Amino acid sequence: MDFANFQTLTLAWIALALLLLPVQLKITAPYGRHASNRWGRQLPYRLGWIIMEVVSPLTFAYFFVSGENEKTGPMWLFFGLWMAHYANRAIRYPLRAKMDGKSVPMVIVGSAIFFNLVNGFLNGYWLGSLAAPYPAAWFGTPQFIFGILLFFAGAFINIQSDNILLKLRKPGETGYKIPQGGLFRFVSCPNHFGEIVEWAGFAILCWNLPAVSFAIWTAANLVPRALSHHRWYREKFDHYPKGRKAVFPFVL
Repeated sequence: MDFANFQTLTLAWIALALLLLPVQLKITAPYGRHASNRWGRQLPYRLGWIIMEVVSPLTFAYFFVSGENEKTGPMWLFFGLWMAHYANRAIRYPLRAKMDGKSVPMVIVGSAIFFNLVNGFLNGYWLGSLAAPYPAAWFGTPQFIFGILLFFAGAFINIQSDNILLKLRKPGETGYKIPQGGLFRFVSCPNHFGEIVEWAGFAILCWNLPAVSFAIWTAANLVPRALSHHRWYREKFDHYPKGRKAVFPFVL
């Protein structure tokens, strides 16, 4: 694929994220605490999660490694950050999460696979085949320094928040509790906030359109999800903290 067609495809992908945003604000994806059997055939939650998430690192790695571009130090770092995120998201998290007995609709798994295929292709193909090789001096640029700090801050918030959620229930306990600690003091979904920050940082440190498209899709997916979670908490718990926002501290 040449540069012009690739740019057109990436811009169309961004436009699709924005077009689907109103839909996601109205319709909550039926998995996790919003699970529903009305969306057709189901898969075990843990299996479905691993299948849909592992697609991203595999696709990204294939197009990055197989591309004819020279792979420089900064580009290998981008690769490593992507792989590290998905090692946690696709493998470590579902193996730790309490997913036994839960299910996810196959339509959700299929849509996530489609997203991860396109997203992995756009970012992997750009770095592996189209981008001008990033020089070693890229490590000293303002966008790299700011972006890498933002990426790790987001990753820390995301993982810390996941850990708080995973420890809410003791072995054998069921049901939901109000999470406390970390950024849960300010928002209902700091794990989503952390992931939005993380991929915004990745877009800045990479400074390319495919990475920006990933950041936009992350926000377009997770902001509606966080709003749904926030409404759910407030409906379920009469004593839910009134000062908490949904996803962005003090804002939304």
